[in-house]
Amino acid sequence: MTIRLAINGYGRIGRCVLRALYQRGLTHSSTTDTPLKIVAINELADDKTIAHLTKFDSTHGPFQGSAQARDGKLWINDEPGITLLHQADISQLPWAELDIDLVLDCSGSGNERDLAEAHLNQGARRFIFSHPATAEVDATIVYGFNHQTLTGLERVISTGSCSTNCLIPVVDTLHRAFGINAGTTWTIHSAMHDQPVLDAYHDTDLRKTRSAFASIIPVDTGLDKGIERFLPELTGKFQSLAMRVPTMNVSAIDCALQLNTEVVADEVNQVLESAAQQRFAGVLGYVNEPVASCDFNHDPRSCIVDASQTRVAEGKLLALHLWFDNEWGYANRMIDVACFWARQWH
Repeated sequence: MTIRLAINGYGRIGRCVLRALYQRGLTHSSTTDTPLKIVAINELADDKTIAHLTKFDSTHGPFQGSAQARDGKLWINDEPGITLLHQADISQLPWAELDIDLVLDCSGSGNERDLAEAHLNQGARRFIFSHPATAEVDATIVYGFNHQTLTGLERVISTGSCSTNCLIPVVDTLHRAFGINAGTTWTIHSAMHDQPVLDAYHDTDLRKTRSAFASIIPVDTGLDKGIERFLPELTGKFQSLAMRVPTMNVSAIDCALQLNTEVVADEVNQVLESAAQQRFAGVLGYVNEPVASCDFNHDPRSCIVDASQTRVAEGKLLALHLWFDNEWGYANRMIDVACFWARQWH
């Protein structure tokens, strides 16, 4: 059965979602039993710009197909056109008329259930936030960790953050294997849309008024709260920091964990490599080569453990380095969650 999608907000994640759906062949019944068909895109930008930024991307390269705007629609590979909407007012969105099964909210604005309910009131059947939401949503899902808990009865869910999707498989694996007493994380994140290219009156966070490409900029993060949401037994045991760095894409997390069991680096790496091959296959990666961030651009996995950087001090203090494509990896997890959830509806 075909699932009819609407993308609300067509920025970095929204465009990656569209590209990934086509790249993975998930829009056709010949390649999947639950095709995901994009029926509409709601984006304030004009049609010509939407088509241009679909076709060309400075980070991920040209779209592998054709994309053009015509007659109020985005035409991909000569398939039936995707309706282009430009509504800031949710109450004007024609989700009932378009028979929308699922809204993928990639706007990055708002995280409360009331916002999702406004889309449901317009006729959408279900809704996914592409960022952390408040506790009132029906579920927050990290694919590979807890997606199996979805029953199909939920109406509003979140797929968390890119950093949460990166970290949870690793923390869960190590907590099961060795026990974690405490930890700190430092997210080293590529520049984002909420930063100016040049210093500007841009944000109430004064650090974010500074040029994204002139400095390393500390920013707030709620990653420690994300850990607690998924692993409540670790509540109060983590603190998290973050910084933005002058790169376009691919981020990293440096993680320090105080374990309950004495280990050596090789032992930790073996456990993580096994998790990458088995329980978290396709979601968690493992590499033991002299790599750099650009080597993971367009990598669809949530996290890649850089085993060459694993260190242990005094037996129980573990340091890890984790890579992730904060755009492409996260967009693919949204799609994975949507596919699995849709199968539960039927």
